[in-house]
Amino acid sequence: MPSFDTVLETDLVKVKNAVENSAKEIGTRFDFKGTAASIELKDKEITLIGDGDFQIDQIHDILRNKLTKAGVDVRFLDIGKVEKIGGDKVKQVTKVRDGIETEQAKKIQQLIKGNKMKVQAAIQEGKVRVTGAKRDDLQAAMALIRAEIKDLPLSFDNFRD
Repeated sequence: MPSFDTVLETDLVKVKNAVENSAKEIGTRFDFKGTAASIELKDKEITLIGDGDFQIDQIHDILRNKLTKAGVDVRFLDIGKVEKIGGDKVKQVTKVRDGIETEQAKKIQQLIKGNKMKVQAAIQEGKVRVTGAKRDDLQAAMALIRAEIKDLPLSFDNFRD
């Protein structure tokens, strides 16, 4: 029975390189000299530290540019709130999405069921497996998912005929 997996996977090596390049640029830029501006990656979480909201926004712009140059979609980032960490310093934790969350997987499953396609969707540990009798039905399901779910950079792999 033909099937494919809908997944949300990022290349963590590219993300790590982009964070390291951002840290290097922060260290060399004149407007960040003598400030608390820094960025680090730890366990799929990017921590931005700065002297204020404006500086956090600048660091985020640098990170976005580096990720885009590395070919990583910025929709993989789940941006957190800016928090005060003592004195006048602030930090922001940004999570790197990896794997489809349960509520998003249910949304994909309901989308497929709601369109009465001749395919079935099953949620399996961070991915959604779609099976159907015909290859054309699976390709139609891919097109539907791409068109309707725009806030996640989903990809399709493990296509079996």
